[in-house]
Amino acid sequence: MDAKTDQNTPQDTGMTYAEYLSLDKILSAQTQLSDTHDEMLFLIIHQTAELWMKQILHEVTLAQSFIQADTPGAAHKPLSRVSRIQTIMTLAWDVLSTMTPTDYLTFRDQLGTSSGFQSFQFRELEYRLGLKNPKYLAPHAGDVRAHLETVLAAPSVYDETLMAMRRAGFDIPEAVASRDWAEPYTPSEAIEAVWLEVYRHPEKHWEYYQLGEKLMDLEDAFITWRFKHLTTVERIIGHKMGTGGSAGVGYLQGTLSKRCFPELWSIRTQL
Repeated sequence: MDAKTDQNTPQDTGMTYAEYLSLDKILSAQTQLSDTHDEMLFLIIHQTAELWMKQILHEVTLAQSFIQADTPGAAHKPLSRVSRIQTIMTLAWDVLSTMTPTDYLTFRDQLGTSSGFQSFQFRELEYRLGLKNPKYLAPHAGDVRAHLETVLAAPSVYDETLMAMRRAGFDIPEAVASRDWAEPYTPSEAIEAVWLEVYRHPEKHWEYYQLGEKLMDLEDAFITWRFKHLTTVERIIGHKMGTGGSAGVGYLQGTLSKRCFPELWSIRTQL
């Protein structure tokens, strides 16, 4: 075969590694506001987290599209990828925890009113997973707020799953399939009964059984990430108020009890 027609043969486009990855932009994005050593670590940890969240949103959006198209089996791979990414993000807290309280205090004042509480990608992820709360729109404005409002008003990945199960013949109530998507999801015995049917007969409902487990993997990893975030923050700033006026550890503790897919947790007791 002519090398010019072989798609597996690299083409000489003149593109360099640095150009392809836009390394000039990425590596010049760490603008320190102090001359302290540890601020670089703080910047890179949080910038990397935002990049990983971008990828997670990319995968969750794909998974939702598969579920909307009634091909839940195809959603397994992107959801599995999300869980792997979450593992990496959780391990990153171990790196940040090498920074002592004294180290952090050398540049904390430079953060001003900025806070991780203002991460619009994290809010989008929560909304896409079903943790709907309009009060978290407050720190955002302009196009970002408009986008978050759109996501808030759209079905979550769990809503899409339940609607797909209804189309597949499961006994999902109409009230669940046509609810106000901007409102927090309310667990119900009817949905619990549907998941019990799936988990009691996995061979009959294999795609949804596996989808349920992929969603559980994702939320399990999400809770683990939240817990490690909490312990890292407590280790570095104790119970001080967070930057930007957030409640710090107090706020993070309150997030640990949140569940995106409640019936997938509650059926464990009944199986």
